Amino acid sequence: MITRNIQIAFSLLCVAVIALPVTAQEEPAPVSFRKDIAPILINNCLACHGPKKAEGGYRVDSYSRFIAAGDSELAAITASNLDDSESLRRILSEDEADRMPLEGDPLPKEQTDLISRWITEGAKYDAENPEAALSAIVPPPVYPDPPEAYPRSVPITAIAFSPDGANVVAGGYHELTVWNAADGTLVSRIKNVGQRSYAIQYSPDGALLAVGGGAPGRLGEVRLFDAASGELKSVVASTSDVILDVAFNPAGDRIALAGADGAIRIHEVATGAEQRVITSHSDWVMAIAWNGDGTRLASASRDKTSKLFNTENGELLVTYSGHGQPVKGVVFHPAGDKVFSSGSDNKIHLWAVADGKKASEVALGGEVYKLTRSGGFVFAPSADKTVRQFEEGSHTEVRSYTGNADWALAAAFHPETKRVVSGAFNGDVKIWNAEDGAEIATFVAAPGIAK
Repeated sequence: MITRNIQIAFSLLCVAVIALPVTAQEEPAPVSFRKDIAPILINNCLACHGPKKAEGGYRVDSYSRFIAAGDSELAAITASNLDDSESLRRILSEDEADRMPLEGDPLPKEQTDLISRWITEGAKYDAENPEAALSAIVPPPVYPDPPEAYPRSVPITAIAFSPDGANVVAGGYHELTVWNAADGTLVSRIKNVGQRSYAIQYSPDGALLAVGGGAPGRLGEVRLFDAASGELKSVVASTSDVILDVAFNPAGDRIALAGADGAIRIHEVATGAEQRVITSHSDWVMAIAWNGDGTRLASASRDKTSKLFNTENGELLVTYSGHGQPVKGVVFHPAGDKVFSSGSDNKIHLWAVADGKKASEVALGGEVYKLTRSGGFVFAPSADKTVRQFEEGSHTEVRSYTGNADWALAAAFHPETKRVVSGAFNGDVKIWNAEDGAEIATFVAAPGIAK
């Protein structure tokens, strides 16, 4: 009887299980070009098929270019048709001489599956302007945390004093590091930053901290952080290559950025809206500077020129070609009628904004990097391992700060505390007293590495 009851119970259980309603498996969300496809193209394809290289006459730096044919005249992407999508064929090819990317590993299966699904679903575009650069439509990335302790130092390509002069902010790997300016101890770490930082600047009111950088050959951006808390406030701009310099205008309501894509951009700080794009240079724009009333913008470029622009309409006003070598730094003379520029000719030039004629020059012992103007002085970091201080009005040298063991790549000055700081290629940060040139502190700006 007991056995019989068990058999009945088991039979009823089987019936119950069979009778359970079958729920349909959830359909995966449609593939997003903006979120899914564009990042794949930026990270794997843009270096060879961007505006500067465009191998085979084929570019992928926008949706419209990605789906268009290159020199082969074969349709790169055909909506809903995998067989007639030449780019997909090349991506999936087993022939290394034919497969894209040509100079890298094949794309992982999860990425090729995404591209195939996207084509099958109609190769749809889910942003506003199909002509817009990929870097302008992708969601801002959330970057990985930096290493808890660095295995080695990193070159210090950007450095700044906090508004009160108490701290020094240096670029790191996927972060900014904040150090006590008196003794070089680590104060804090600002994370969610691009791979490399090439420019750091506080807004005129000290409320915002702007950092420009990104991943060379793939992505450039400017991030704005709350200066007090380190909280990310906004991503002002994204470009197809790294940002090399940022500069707030004197009023603090606009920010200019320059980078390896050869363009200068002006954005509203409050909204991030792009006001103007200036494309006069033919190579990287290494540095930019506003004049005193914000009506002019000076630039320094790897194309061996320094230029002056009207910020209201982007008009090119004058070109200075006196360096004959890449130009890496630029600041205005306090009178506004001249510009200081520096570069790979190992010199600082002073030239007139009216006609681009050279007024004077000063030679240093190595190439001169990004200039800084503050407190009545111009500071010049150099490959000769020094930082030179010049009186801004007379262009005469006041002091040379020595002791760096490697190229001095970046410098800053705090006029109230009378402190000078430099960042070097070997990762060292040095702080001096500008009143007597005495060294105050030296440390490696990499958490986990001993001073």
